[in-house]
Amino acid sequence: METNLIIQGVEVATQDLKQLAKLSGASRIEAINQQAFRLIEVDSASKTVVAAYCGNAQLDFGFVPQNRKLADFGLAVMDMDSTLITIECIDEIADMMGLKPQVAAITASAMRGEIDFQASLRARVGLLDGLPVEALERVYQERLQLSPGTEVFLAGLKTAGIKTLLVSGGFTFFTERLKTRLGLDYTASNLLEVVNGKLTGNVLGDIVDADAKAVWLRKIRDELGLPAKQVVAIGDGANDLKMLAAAGVSVAYRAKAVVQEKADYALNFVGLDGVLHLLG
Repeated sequence: METNLIIQGVEVATQDLKQLAKLSGASRIEAINQQAFRLIEVDSASKTVVAAYCGNAQLDFGFVPQNRKLADFGLAVMDMDSTLITIECIDEIADMMGLKPQVAAITASAMRGEIDFQASLRARVGLLDGLPVEALERVYQERLQLSPGTEVFLAGLKTAGIKTLLVSGGFTFFTERLKTRLGLDYTASNLLEVVNGKLTGNVLGDIVDADAKAVWLRKIRDELGLPAKQVVAIGDGANDLKMLAAAGVSVAYRAKAVVQEKADYALNFVGLDGVLHLLG
């Protein structure tokens, strides 16, 4: 199978492109835009040396089949916290109670895969008992920001007719607002219990964990009548690994090391719009 090499970065120097073309045996270089370039007909066996060079040059790379097209895909599945958006919502909610350091430490450990996600979520949510629900609205309005390139990424998917699923170990308060704001097709996340306008510290129903994320991916994929190869999944934490493994193409976005090791591609420097270039 003939292969191209996609090189992306905040700044891509001409000298870096020339050196990467030499290392990969590319026949020529095509500009996609100012931050993305396509090296044509490369030697896929050059991945190790290309990866080392790109790591030093702060460039993202991806070896992609030459015949791949965006239209080959039918479903994009995304994590929310630290993927579609820049924050971990539960950490910012905890900050409203002066508990961010404690909660953030549990979050980070769970995302690295060191502790069970369900247990970690219940422990973190338990610390929020008594917090007025208005605090969630403040987090959404004041702190939630989309990851760079999100809107360009989603517009590209929509133009290509690709459906979107936002599946999160976070909360419906945020996923439903993002669904409306961004025109997403499907969402799945956790429901916080609220009584008399305050959080109780409990999560209602089954928790959306690593297994549930993969189940949701397969559920929507099957509803759409798609094979696995037509699904792309994007995530950053250990609880995304099973979802990523169930997709035809997996992308680690600003991800923990354990995720970057397992995913097909990793984006550490460019925004989410960089996913489009990996898909053709």
